[in-house]
Amino acid sequence: MGTVIEFKNVSYTYPLADVPAVKNISFSLEQGGFYGVIGRNGSGKTTLCALIRGFAPSFYKGNLEGTVLIDGKPTVDYGPGELSLRIGYVFQNPFNQICGVKDTVFEEVAFGLENFGVPVDEIERRVVEIMDLTNITGVAEKNPFELSGGQQQRLALASIIVLKPDILVIDEPTSQLDPEGTESVFEIVKTMKKEKKTIFLVEHKVDLLAEYADTILVLHQGRLVRMGPAPEVLGDEKLLDYGTPIPQIALLGNALIRRGLPLGAAPITEEAAVRAFKDCIEAG
Repeated sequence: MGTVIEFKNVSYTYPLADVPAVKNISFSLEQGGFYGVIGRNGSGKTTLCALIRGFAPSFYKGNLEGTVLIDGKPTVDYGPGELSLRIGYVFQNPFNQICGVKDTVFEEVAFGLENFGVPVDEIERRVVEIMDLTNITGVAEKNPFELSGGQQQRLALASIIVLKPDILVIDEPTSQLDPEGTESVFEIVKTMKKEKKTIFLVEHKVDLLAEYADTILVLHQGRLVRMGPAPEVLGDEKLLDYGTPIPQIALLGNALIRRGLPLGAAPITEEAAVRAFKDCIEAG
């Protein structure tokens, strides 16, 4: 596994802004890793996504200091559209993902492949395959704007996954969804993890990140204040000082540790909690 994304002392300031949105950030992400990103609103999470995708500064303009590298090459050195085949970017609001010029879900999923000149027979095969994966086959003939929020988010994911990018940058995909819609989206993300895609996921539902993410990045006021294995980071109550929640299981685990239960570290998932409690019982 090699490094696919690297930030070297990166600061970025939007046009007309007085202060940087992100400040002096450095980290590297390995191929095939699942990285969860958390932090309060305004902490710089979406800006990180834009920097990885190359939208900042190419689209948003502004001032970039430091270097963002994809596969060892600075994003500012990539040509127009070059990163599109390498990186799939799913916006927080699926309305921003829908092109608006296609009448059916099938055509919407096929739109990107058409732009890249993929042969028609391959387009059809890939679209059918991805619609099945994302559970939108039943709405294939519907207008994209007639779908529910959960269906639109799955459509947004399908339109990106069909391009077969190696890196997925996903910005709060469940922020506008109910529990059922959230579960359906994470089932897709889970499948992408199994396929060893590099996933950079911004998500405020930390209990879900606890189940899926390998590594957690914590942002606060534009700075990267913590990065490490998910159990280590999400089990630490110090995150609460940054206004960032931790999983409910971790809150319970920390409370029990303070009462003398020898759990070691606070578990962050139900499965980990069951194991920890079982170990305590067996240890007497």
